[in-house]
Amino acid sequence: MTRRRSPSHRRPSARTNKASGRLRIIGGEFRRRLLPVLDRPGLRPTPDRVRETLFNWLAGAPHGARVLDLYAGTGALGLEALSRGGCQAHFVEGDAAVANALRDNLATLGANGQVTAGDVLALLNAPADAAAPYALVFLDPPFRQGLAEPSCAALEGGGWLAERAWIYLETEAELTPQVPASWILHREVRAGDSHGRLYHRLSSPDDAC
Repeated sequence: MTRRRSPSHRRPSARTNKASGRLRIIGGEFRRRLLPVLDRPGLRPTPDRVRETLFNWLAGAPHGARVLDLYAGTGALGLEALSRGGCQAHFVEGDAAVANALRDNLATLGANGQVTAGDVLALLNAPADAAAPYALVFLDPPFRQGLAEPSCAALEGGGWLAERAWIYLETEAELTPQVPASWILHREVRAGDSHGRLYHRLSSPDDAC
């Protein structure tokens, strides 16, 4: 998952299509593998500390899960989930060059994933793909563009989510997003200017304690 913190999502010039950093997988089958990250403004992997905290919360949830990584960027969280036993992952990223770099990294790892270069909301508002429903979803929309709530609503309403899905949503720190009633907040973490929230979806709001 990408840490995009600029208020807009502009396409940089071609001279930035080169590796400028590294993504380190921190657990599972691909632990310690280093993967290149393109030189893009605001494009950097979710920090190791946040990923470690999140996957400690998730425990064995990634094992055997179908994973959906939206606004994927480097794909750090989706790749981490595959490393920890996810059976397949679908990454969706709007920047075609970043999407291509993610395809290359999947091929390097030999991981079972596909990448769609395109608009996340357009995809979510279309019929759910053949791999749905997904048991584990990562959602990290660009900040301050009003994308978090419509993305959550489209996920819930479009048949994308398994009955007991886990959804990790990362937003700007000042935003308290409105999410579907069936999403129960499990844990949350603050890191710099971002706020991450892990939700567990119940089959109906009445299932809550």
